[in-house]
Amino acid sequence: MPHNRINSHPILEIPKSKTIKFLWQQKPLQAREGETIASALIANGIDIFGHHPKDEAPLGIFCANGQCSQCMVLVDGKPVKSCMTKVKPGMSVMPADGLPDISTLPAVYSTSSASQEKLTEIINKSVLIIGGGPAGLSAAIELGKLGVDVLLVDDKSHLGGKLVLQTHRFFGSTKAVYAGTRGVDIAKLLSQQIDELDSVEVWLETTAVAIFEEKTVGLWRVEKDEYILVKPDVLLVATGARERSLPFKGNTLPGIFGAGAFQTLVNRDLVKPTNNLFIIGGGNVGLIAGYHALQAGINVVGLVEAMPQCGGYKVHEDKLARFGVPILTSHTILEAKGKDRVKSVKIAELDQNFQPLKGTEQEISCDCVLIAVGLNPVDEFFQKAKEVNMAVFAAGDAEEIAEASAAMFAGKIKGLEIAKHLGLEIPEIPEQWREFENILKSRPGEVLPLNEDAHPGDVFPVMHCRQEIPCDPCASVCPNNLIRIDLDNIRGLPEFCSLDGKKCIACERCVAICPGLAITLVDFREDPQHPIVSIPLEFPQNYLKIGDQVPVTDVDGNILAKVPVTYMRTLRQFSHTLIVRVQAPADVATKIAGIRLFFGWNQSEETIDQYHQQTQQENIVCRCEHVSADTIRDLVRSGVRDINQIKAVTKATMGACGGKTCISLIKKIFREEDVSLDEVTDPTQRPVFVEIPLDTLANQHQEGQQ
Repeated sequence: MPHNRINSHPILEIPKSKTIKFLWQQKPLQAREGETIASALIANGIDIFGHHPKDEAPLGIFCANGQCSQCMVLVDGKPVKSCMTKVKPGMSVMPADGLPDISTLPAVYSTSSASQEKLTEIINKSVLIIGGGPAGLSAAIELGKLGVDVLLVDDKSHLGGKLVLQTHRFFGSTKAVYAGTRGVDIAKLLSQQIDELDSVEVWLETTAVAIFEEKTVGLWRVEKDEYILVKPDVLLVATGARERSLPFKGNTLPGIFGAGAFQTLVNRDLVKPTNNLFIIGGGNVGLIAGYHALQAGINVVGLVEAMPQCGGYKVHEDKLARFGVPILTSHTILEAKGKDRVKSVKIAELDQNFQPLKGTEQEISCDCVLIAVGLNPVDEFFQKAKEVNMAVFAAGDAEEIAEASAAMFAGKIKGLEIAKHLGLEIPEIPEQWREFENILKSRPGEVLPLNEDAHPGDVFPVMHCRQEIPCDPCASVCPNNLIRIDLDNIRGLPEFCSLDGKKCIACERCVAICPGLAITLVDFREDPQHPIVSIPLEFPQNYLKIGDQVPVTDVDGNILAKVPVTYMRTLRQFSHTLIVRVQAPADVATKIAGIRLFFGWNQSEETIDQYHQQTQQENIVCRCEHVSADTIRDLVRSGVRDINQIKAVTKATMGACGGKTCISLIKKIFREEDVSLDEVTDPTQRPVFVEIPLDTLANQHQEGQQ
């Protein structure tokens, strides 16, 4: 298989999939059975999928979630989204350069062939759930337990949504939302529960296309190429979120991905799209994706965050700091350089008004840029359903952007609310549940100082978490209940306390389960001057061996000392978290938070001198029509306040994606120009939200129609 495959991973099993062959520009390539065209091409070292008809700019993937159309290719002459279309044996794939000559395609419909028309099937369901992520699954489970007739649809080939991209352990409540369990494993747990429910029917690879005034939802079953209308008593929209883009010069070059696309390639499809990654955005998404990159053997050459502090959990930031990843707050990207793909980025420091400071510019070599600057709800189905007076609910990111743990709990509540709406006699939802939901959605608290010099005994855990976030796995796993978190405030920092003569038994369970890898165990019993420190590590055991001298760091990534490795083990119930014991000087033992490994990270083999060539691309807002931010800004400054007028002049929002990526950026430009959105007229929204082949609809009709 090609060299862009990930052949070993500390968390994920490498699949033994059948290899199939397909054609790219008439040349044979290999793919794994069941993977998408986009992943197969990138695995084969191909990241230019076509060129834009307006400016001939090279195009690759951006979202890998079907939300944009930047990854379009031609399959047997027909345009498809490569990120959503599976490779099939013998398939002929060509770049989407220009428009296909439709005169060469076979006729699929004619008005004289009415006998071939198929009556569109209309299905009645008590509940239709759009989206099989954490919120949709949790709601379906609650409804299924009550025997409610549910149809759950998702456009992917597996349930779980973004859970299937998350290899880290989750925060939140152990009992309520599986805290301490990895996202990929939570997806399996929820899917198994769905399988056990007779009243819940699941349609995978099924795209919700539109909502109509007849209070029906159009569904396209892609593999069957079948269009069906569903008329539910209640609709639950759990469609998740789409990633925001960011206008900067060269922002559509191949190699510039949304964070979800990067995680899809690396964690779902085990494809290595880069050697040297640069990250924009210091929220949880960007920080977590950076850590996932390190686990896949990818250099993270830097991360910029426009705010003075990263907005994600401090423990996620600390993970990157331990590996020496440069984290530059109050910085932004100015430009991505390269002719056909990313070769470097130009960044600068920001002043208090978020303007670049002259003289602070620097250029960093990289071959991939990950954009993680926030998410927008995929809520168009919810809004349209309300418009046509359907009984509709929303859950998860489609309702409010938050962590996946919050989406699970919100889905549980929405499932019960729907049951009550349907008239089922169930107990009232406790008010404490809603309060707990808000806690799970809450932003992280301020970073607090910790006393890491305390010695509460001969052997004890040290909690290096310094920020209030909802999390309790360490307290739930201690066999002697010596780790306490305030029952009324799951956001509180954990405390170790010796009670009733019970002492720490050095089981290391708290070390293994901590989602933030923020707990170590210090054991002074054998040698008070050189205690043993147990450190969690989510990397393969073959990176280290007994006797190695390794650099250990504090929580901020500062190297404290070089110390010998004395022992390594993995606890059976906490797989893939390696516990490494080192012997350290007593004066630094309680400050040790991690190990810094040196296996090529941040060691780029390329030099910046190679990358003087600037891109010819502009700072694109509308990816479909390649409309720049400068063009939009000029129209706003000229007095335009109607996005429909911008649409008429520039074609922005008129592309295949229907404005999914650009409308929020256009509104951002209005705000930057001090124009209140109350003065702005929204564009007319298309009745069909997702692209569907016309020939799929052409031979369909509803009863009573001609």
